[in-house]
Amino acid sequence: MKRRNFLKIIGAGGVGSGLGYLFGKANKPPTSELIPYLIPPEDIVPGVASWYSSLCTQCNAGCGIIVKTMEGRAKKIEGNPLHPVSKGKVCSRGQASLQALYNPDRIKSPLKRTGDRGKGSYEEISWDEAISILSRNLIALGEKDENDRLHFLTSLTRGSLNRLINDFMTSYGSPNHLQYELIQNKNLLFANNASMGIQTIPHYDIANTKYLLSFGADFASTWLSPVNYSSAYGQMRQGEDGIRGRLIQVEPRLSLTGANADEWVPAKPGTESILALAIAHLIVKEGHYKGADGAAWKALLSEYSPKRAASITDIAEERIHHLAKDFVKTRPSLAIGGESLARYENGVSGLVAVNILNHLAGNIGKKGGVIPNTAEPLTGKSTLESKNSIASLAQAASDSKIKTLLVYNTNPVFTTPNAMKMKESLQKIPFIASFSSFMDETTAMADLILPVHTSLEDWGDDFAEPAVGYPVATIMQPAVSPTLNTMGIGDIILSLAKGVGGKVKDKLPWNGFSDYLKDAWKDSYSKNKAMSASALTFDGFWNELLARGGWWPSERANGKAVAVSPNAVESHISKTPSHFEGNESEYPLYLTTYPHSHYLDGRGANLPWLQEMPDPMTSVVWGSWIEVNPKTAAKMGIKEGDTVTVESPYGKIKAHAYLAPGIRPDTVSMPIGQGHASYGRYAKDRGSNPIEILPFKKDANTLELALNSTRVRLSRTASSDKMVKIEGSTRELGRNIVQTISPDKFNKMNKETA
Repeated sequence: MKRRNFLKIIGAGGVGSGLGYLFGKANKPPTSELIPYLIPPEDIVPGVASWYSSLCTQCNAGCGIIVKTMEGRAKKIEGNPLHPVSKGKVCSRGQASLQALYNPDRIKSPLKRTGDRGKGSYEEISWDEAISILSRNLIALGEKDENDRLHFLTSLTRGSLNRLINDFMTSYGSPNHLQYELIQNKNLLFANNASMGIQTIPHYDIANTKYLLSFGADFASTWLSPVNYSSAYGQMRQGEDGIRGRLIQVEPRLSLTGANADEWVPAKPGTESILALAIAHLIVKEGHYKGADGAAWKALLSEYSPKRAASITDIAEERIHHLAKDFVKTRPSLAIGGESLARYENGVSGLVAVNILNHLAGNIGKKGGVIPNTAEPLTGKSTLESKNSIASLAQAASDSKIKTLLVYNTNPVFTTPNAMKMKESLQKIPFIASFSSFMDETTAMADLILPVHTSLEDWGDDFAEPAVGYPVATIMQPAVSPTLNTMGIGDIILSLAKGVGGKVKDKLPWNGFSDYLKDAWKDSYSKNKAMSASALTFDGFWNELLARGGWWPSERANGKAVAVSPNAVESHISKTPSHFEGNESEYPLYLTTYPHSHYLDGRGANLPWLQEMPDPMTSVVWGSWIEVNPKTAAKMGIKEGDTVTVESPYGKIKAHAYLAPGIRPDTVSMPIGQGHASYGRYAKDRGSNPIEILPFKKDANTLELALNSTRVRLSRTASSDKMVKIEGSTRELGRNIVQTISPDKFNKMNKETA
């Protein structure tokens, strides 16, 4: 043996391993398997960490992250300190992205169904065979002139991937690309377009406001951009200019954001828009609005008197006057509307009412108010879509108008009500292909499964919406090499384009998605070289882009001047509360639902870190619960931790009762995210899914599902299951655990003992 080979073995395996190999006394791996650790790729230095700038995809906020890798393995995720959205912070869902990468339940290679649909019978196949099967299917559709029978259902996609999918579908001859997630913002986008004429979500300048009036916006947990807004809220509360900002939270169930508020206003479910319009009524009536169209506003809002609103909302008339006075006199002020407001049948109406408040108070386009963002810089387009919805897709499937369905990164079987019959509709589609990392409820119905990379293994980009008053583009780059036999979604589409051939291949000639991504940015760079003053060439710009994690202007541009007119909003405001299904005598309680702070819409339920992390409001782990007011529970004989049946006119589920004083006595509330029938060992058969018992109701403007739309009744069961939670007791209840004393009394005691 040569001296050089001897030293390689010693360096890789230690002196003992080298001698064992030499003398044949130990069964050690061959030298060829050891050398790569001694001569690693140039960016891997044993024992030295490398950090890669990238993008968090656990929600749609578009946060920039940095990923710590060591010897080719991802070890830790932190927020990108240069990124305007995350500002060096990352939430629990972002931290748990590592467990998506290393999850034991990931789909390891392409699968082809061998048994009945939905029964879990699959066999592994090669990528060549998988692409060939799908290509032949699409070619056959084209030969029958049924190109428009192809539908592509994806999660919310932006930037280059969205453009790639649209180019693929357009060149194939199908207009049917639908984006669907349970928690998305179509109602907000529609309301903004209808009232302000902007087709984007603006920047809500929470950091610089002094009075924040929130209608169900749980920005500390799940609303829009929680990492950015939580940081902004901290800045607002610090009161750096000597004035500490105040938060007023209007919602029937006290959220995490509400728990941090100065005031909680527990309006009756479905009446929040009436309350907002009553405040607007007072602003105009008392002469605080100085616009030339004041008379038109006064006429439009005449029906929303505080007295009438008090009888509808269950909020005292005096308190409504107090809210209006503080909102208009504290400068700057800001009103925001969140998920609990948006997901009624009249969700758009509620969000329009919030925009009216901001207009009348002069908050739009002002620091500490509403600052409109521009469209995304790469395509110049907004994310406002047509009326196509998951409801229209289900109807098309039920009517046998879909021959082939492609599904990427969305799970409508789990996130739609049983009354919608999504699973039954999908059964009527002859061929379903799913691009997924996990066997979720929708993927389990696929005929062909093509496993995709996780975000830590793939290329991509995203354009934050909302941004921060100016556009923010984030690059996603692989931090590690793929760990399984998977492929990036962009690479799959480009491979499929080659397989289909013809116009599709001509439109998409790239060999890989990384090339497509780079060319997309090259095109944008050539149109606007001022995107980077320091980079004189595109290669320099691209390297800078990867190093800092994206592109954003060095200075904030002035926001677009917008206004709200009474004529524009007249048809979009509601005169009555939102309707809840079920007779009050038979179903006495309103049911409200909300995205879980850890699992969101259920996508995070397969990550054990998130299952193990106590809910910040209840401390419950590994399960779900229903929040019940203690007074209501006492009348029904329900105790903390009891298993109860939750029944609506559309079905019933079981959940543990959690007694919460922060909820109205006529209301119960459940988090969304648990109750999976599939989705891996950590998610399956844990808790219940309240979406199952909701009616198939939707906003007439956008066809978005109404998640707050039914009444329920509760009944105790004989189940012996225990609710697993960390807390032992929710309140002090006069036990003097933490004793306090006022400064005046303390000083008086000191004087007496001196």
